[in-house]
Amino acid sequence: MTSDPQRRTVLQAGAAVLATALLPAGSARAEDVGAAAHDFMVKDLVYQTHGGKPRLARLYQPAGRGPFPAVLQVHGGAWNNKDRTDGQNAALDLANAGIVVLSIDFRNAPEAPYPASLQDINYGVRWLKAHAAEFGSSAAQVGAYGTSSGGHQILLAAIRPDDPRYRTLPLAEAPDMDARLAFVISGWGVLFPLERYKLAKAKGDEKLAHGHDVFFGNEATQIEATPALAIERGETVFLPPALVFQGTQDQWTSVELAERFAKDYRGAGGEIDLLLLEGAHHTFLNEHPFDPNSVKAFATMTAFIKRHGAERHAQR
Repeated sequence: MTSDPQRRTVLQAGAAVLATALLPAGSARAEDVGAAAHDFMVKDLVYQTHGGKPRLARLYQPAGRGPFPAVLQVHGGAWNNKDRTDGQNAALDLANAGIVVLSIDFRNAPEAPYPASLQDINYGVRWLKAHAAEFGSSAAQVGAYGTSSGGHQILLAAIRPDDPRYRTLPLAEAPDMDARLAFVISGWGVLFPLERYKLAKAKGDEKLAHGHDVFFGNEATQIEATPALAIERGETVFLPPALVFQGTQDQWTSVELAERFAKDYRGAGGEIDLLLLEGAHHTFLNEHPFDPNSVKAFATMTAFIKRHGAERHAQR
């Protein structure tokens, strides 16, 4: 595992690169925006154009030929905010550990409510699988990692890869590419959106509750879009190996709810690791990357990705 001093140097060098990262006007694919003083490159690229508007992604690509596991990173932001730069400390760390990361922008509410973001995420999975060889990976090694509302959405995308509502955007260069993942990771995911909505209401956090209303529209949709409840309803689901991690003091998903999700996942035949970090709060890894809980979460995530990415490559 990378030591704290090494990780600090990685993040400092990466931050210097990202501070100058600009996508040239009119770029159709990708341009180098800099290289950190370690064995990876950072690039911005256009991974799709929807409604005449380009959608950007930030690629963190290890040096060398690979084969590397690859991760589609899905940001948080309460379904209404943030972009591909959220959680870039984890992306830099993963790239330095020899893992390709593609952090995507996607449609947030209020620009487009559910399921628009799931359409972009499904497309992003297929795009990364179709282009993985260009980055030293392969379609069989592509998994995904999301945090907070992104942790909710990536689990939903993982278990419903063939949902026609999510798969609606065609991928011209690989029309038959599927959106099935080799593995999925949810960090402090909002596993039960309606429960968080009720908590926000009880705490008087009308801004957060309003974000639920804008994205989901109503409580029935929050129920429909809850991964655990989809499993409990007996939906036909795809269950890649999963890692779910959060703190025991997470403000928005209780330990009991995380355990319920893990029980449902295993009960449906899925393989899942549940990591509960004592005393950690929501967003801990992004906000405090050198805290012992963050170090443990990152080490667990890296080992999980390499194990399952390598397994899928070996099975090709």
